[in-house]
Amino acid sequence: MKLLALLAWIPLFPLFGFLVLALLGTRFSKKLVSWVGIGSVAISAALVALIGFEYLSGSLQPYHLVLGSWMEVDNLLVPFGFYLDALTLTMLFVVTGVGFLIHLYSAGFMHSDPGYARFFAYMNLFVSAMLVLVLADNLVLLYLGWEGVGLCSYLLIGFWYKDPNNGYAARKAFIMTRIGDTAMALGLFLLFTQLHSFDIQTLMLRANSQWTSGSALPLVAAALLLGGAVGKSAQLPLQTWLPDAMAGPTPVSALIHAATMVTAGVYLIARTHDLFMLAPTVQFVVALIGTLTLLLAGCSALAQTDIKRILAYSTISQIGYMFLALGVGAWSAAIFHLMTHAFFKALLFLSAGVVIVRFHHEHNIFKMGGFRKTMPMAFWGFVIGSAALTALPFTSGFYSKDLILAAAYESSPMLWFAGCLGALLTGIYSFRLVFVVFFGPQIHTIDTASSWPMNIPLVLLSVLALFGGLLRIPLDSVFPVLPDAQPDTSFDPVAVITLAMPMLGVLIAALFYLTGTFSVQRYVSHGWGNCVRQLFFNGWYVDALYNSLVVRPFKALCTLNKNDVVDSLYLGTAGISRYLYHLIRRSQSGRVRWYASSMALGTVVIIAIGLLS
Repeated sequence: MKLLALLAWIPLFPLFGFLVLALLGTRFSKKLVSWVGIGSVAISAALVALIGFEYLSGSLQPYHLVLGSWMEVDNLLVPFGFYLDALTLTMLFVVTGVGFLIHLYSAGFMHSDPGYARFFAYMNLFVSAMLVLVLADNLVLLYLGWEGVGLCSYLLIGFWYKDPNNGYAARKAFIMTRIGDTAMALGLFLLFTQLHSFDIQTLMLRANSQWTSGSALPLVAAALLLGGAVGKSAQLPLQTWLPDAMAGPTPVSALIHAATMVTAGVYLIARTHDLFMLAPTVQFVVALIGTLTLLLAGCSALAQTDIKRILAYSTISQIGYMFLALGVGAWSAAIFHLMTHAFFKALLFLSAGVVIVRFHHEHNIFKMGGFRKTMPMAFWGFVIGSAALTALPFTSGFYSKDLILAAAYESSPMLWFAGCLGALLTGIYSFRLVFVVFFGPQIHTIDTASSWPMNIPLVLLSVLALFGGLLRIPLDSVFPVLPDAQPDTSFDPVAVITLAMPMLGVLIAALFYLTGTFSVQRYVSHGWGNCVRQLFFNGWYVDALYNSLVVRPFKALCTLNKNDVVDSLYLGTAGISRYLYHLIRRSQSGRVRWYASSMALGTVVIIAIGLLS
């Protein structure tokens, strides 16, 4: 248990890295900045590995570490407390392990950027905030980390702030996630007022003992927490910020999409799963939201031409699978897919970064092509990452997605069918990306080969994307254990369809984009096909709907009220004061005779009033 006592140092090392770089980074050389920025996360990753080995070698009992008191007012006590169990450990491995590889990659990707020190300062703060989020033993400390990753996402998405579009994307992400965060804050207040604690484990115990399943209070509380999860994890209807978040540097996209921010909502629901089990209606809504999101985002990915936006929509879709798993009670499968998704999605984004840099920062996939031999590292990274994303057999994504679809079938065949359809779409858009970017005729020349800090993470993530499905942290001590399915040696059409759908998607992508057997333009260049393509390309016009219903009316109201009615009241009061001042000022002429006469007259008037009364 000696190493477990060092738990608090895991988020502190990246935080120290942030403070050093924020205060002294401009005075450091880029080499020293790299040592501080990458080294701080590397130390945390090594510490997680040591603590994880000790924890997994023991009894797997939760470990609670209290550092001190944060707030203590009357009956309110909020400590700085960290809680370690199998769920926390899984998240720590993902955040620090994948986060370290992304930091290492960033040393090569951002080397020529003038904001090098500022970039690593923000990245360190991002990792530290996410670590606080997953380690927190109470909802207030969790909310601190929650808002911390929101702040860092704003800073990193708008990192190249001189471009107004980047600033717009950062503000959009910040505001849309604030909508969900407001709902989450209300949920925290409700839980505290009703259960009189912020400690997560205490809350879950009291909820189970004091509330009945399906009653109003757990339904409302779970719905409010779901609002926060939907916003942070970019699920319907708050998913539109994530594709625009591609405005940030590619390592930022990898960190947000793979290891940190978008998985926070999944973690929140998993951590408070007892509450959601008391609200079966809300839990079904979680599954429904995930199912709709994975289908709508998968369709949108089919029509995108920007390499990073394709991956962004694929992230929204894969988070939808995690929500589907949470909604059907497959808690362990959701966290398992969260882990494998971190491996192959980080691999895909970092491989995309290599392609973008070497294609002179071109993002349009149809202006690329034919470089699988000149960019073998990026090519194989894309192939392996896309295979895992598609859930082809024996890749990491296959094991986790197969568990989700099996649990979905047990809950509802309709949800299973929707998940299989999403797997078909994933196979199409994933290998459409591979075939268009790396096959066909060579269109442009490319820059020199990428540096070793960019290549090493690709190799390690490729291994994890292939074999990461074998890494299983036992979560039975955290989540309810599902009944084991009885072995069935007979023909199982459900298993066959589940296995075949991703392969069918790859075959369709090959027929359209590799062999040219069928032409996409023939179907989408006119008529209803073009309408469908525009619908998918524009993300089902959800942004346009928000612009019509919210943004434009708000702007019109601002224009109508540009002089601010409320300010008119204060301006009127100030105007009256000024007018009275000018009246009274005339009596202050500086002439002593007039002052004396006024005093004499005032004295006479006062005496007269006294006599008459």
